[in-house]
Amino acid sequence: MSDKNKNAGLDAIESASIDEIRDLQFNRLKKTLNHAYNNSPVYKKKFDDAGVHPDDLKTLSDLSKFPFTTKADLRENYPFGMFCVPQKDIVRVHASSGTTGKPTVVGYSQNDIKTWSDIVARSIYAAGGRPEDKVHISYGYGLFTGGLGAHYGAERLGCTVIPMSGGQTEKQVQLIKDFDPDIIMVTPSYMLNIADEMEREGLDPHETSLRIGIFGAEPWTNAMRQDIEQRLGIDAVDIYGLSEVMGPGVAQECIETKDGPTIWEDHFYPEIIDPKTGEVLPDGSEGELVFTSLTKEAMPVIRYRTRDLTRLLPGSARTMRRMDKITGRSDDMLIIRGVNVFPTQIEEQICNIQELAPHYMIEVDKKGNMDTVRVSVESSMINSTELNQQLAASLRHKIKSYIGISAAIDIVEPGKLPRSEGKAKRVIDKR
Repeated sequence: MSDKNKNAGLDAIESASIDEIRDLQFNRLKKTLNHAYNNSPVYKKKFDDAGVHPDDLKTLSDLSKFPFTTKADLRENYPFGMFCVPQKDIVRVHASSGTTGKPTVVGYSQNDIKTWSDIVARSIYAAGGRPEDKVHISYGYGLFTGGLGAHYGAERLGCTVIPMSGGQTEKQVQLIKDFDPDIIMVTPSYMLNIADEMEREGLDPHETSLRIGIFGAEPWTNAMRQDIEQRLGIDAVDIYGLSEVMGPGVAQECIETKDGPTIWEDHFYPEIIDPKTGEVLPDGSEGELVFTSLTKEAMPVIRYRTRDLTRLLPGSARTMRRMDKITGRSDDMLIIRGVNVFPTQIEEQICNIQELAPHYMIEVDKKGNMDTVRVSVESSMINSTELNQQLAASLRHKIKSYIGISAAIDIVEPGKLPRSEGKAKRVIDKR
């Protein structure tokens, strides 16, 4: 957050006109394309192979002429082949977990760290945070961008940071009880684990000092938002980001509207494309989210395919466009007997049954040539066998009616399913 606007609360660009934002984007995009072309052998080859040059950008819509960047590009140039500045100018390296191959590595210059801190500070402010607040950070620290990204942004805003990191759930509860934080930054699934632990210890989650939860790093539904808000008596807002583009703080939901994250368009230019054809779709259309960084020095990304499925919406609390809640990822989509299914669709039906807790596991297998689906979900309390059978029948009916697939349902006792201390793993595909 720039010093001159700190008293007003907002950066000037947050309330600038659309025309001012588009002019800024065009100038920054032109500079970024030239920077990538002149300093990255990878991007020079990609542009040359596609027959485009930075000078071909005459309007923002001309970006569609340029080639996409994918996770495969980052892996093929592992570890540092995508960097656009000398190694001596790299002050930090982050990386993905690499669970599906080589990790994707990102580098940051000193200016990049400052920019990142500024936009996370802006995000926390938009979420309702203020400099006098204490922020409890339960995102993992280390190579994952969540912990340090949140940490530097909260400090930049002037907050008191409690750098707890993930895990040690009993200690999380103790520090929330003893330190009286105003804000918690954590994955929504781990927030539920913390609430479970509070109740196990006989504490009422409503009685904590927490006022706001800033949740990200995994898709979550509005139904889960309602569940968290009711259970803890807090405002739950969505923060969006991914390490390849910057980390958390690419977009942030504003507390006054809670209508999807506002994209900080002065730093990131969004497009929505058809995942199959790559064609750019008009605002309001559902498709795959693509980002081009506008201010990154060490590792700019040009038309990075996030695989996240959403749509672009007009600005509401801010001038900049919003993105709808992520419905899923194109690479997380399950095709069950010809039907496209996202885990969040099943989660939504679970959250619509009050007696079920939002802890679940989806197991997909094959029996002969037929796909089979089994959903294990915890009840919110220990129930009779008869009631569990009724709940299973209700959930089975909802999944069939709203999603269009048949699923076997197992209702298990509270606490029986494995817990995650970071991003929740919801699906086991044995096919």
